[in-house]
Amino acid sequence: MTEPALRRAAFLDRDGVLNVDVGYAHRPDQIEWVAGAPEAVRRLNEAGFRVFVVTNQAGIARGLYGETDVSALMAWMVDRLGEMGGRIDGWRASPYHPEFQAERFAHLSHWRKPEPGMLLDLMSEWPTERQGSFIIGDRASDLDAGRRAGISGYLFKGGNLDAFVRDVLRDILK
Repeated sequence: MTEPALRRAAFLDRDGVLNVDVGYAHRPDQIEWVAGAPEAVRRLNEAGFRVFVVTNQAGIARGLYGETDVSALMAWMVDRLGEMGGRIDGWRASPYHPEFQAERFAHLSHWRKPEPGMLLDLMSEWPTERQGSFIIGDRASDLDAGRRAGISGYLFKGGNLDAFVRDVLRDILK
């Protein structure tokens, strides 16, 4: 078996970037895609980037839903994006929150953004060229995680994600 090739990666926050942030989404009926999200994923795929989703999921530690709910929702999102022509190569979710069940999830405290653990874990599984890789998030903590992982970060404040990604790629690929 050959090793996967070294490639650039785009890390996307979930809530507020791929889907409208409704607060603690954990079921498909709570998902409304951000305008241009499926097209943005497809654009990144076509540009040769691996696409990863990295999401803090404090709702697990708060007892609002379980890890299996997050896994099922992410599988559903990956399938829906696939049906729309986009591919998610991998994802990570951090259940850790310092104020809720911290001891239960302490082994994953380095995954909660702004810590870079989720990104680094994906980079260790998928050989990633850091130069030209980036994260898109809707919070400073997303960008901080990217910086700590050695990649660029872009703050998405809403609007059309595909148009935003087009501009990011124009910046990176110039």
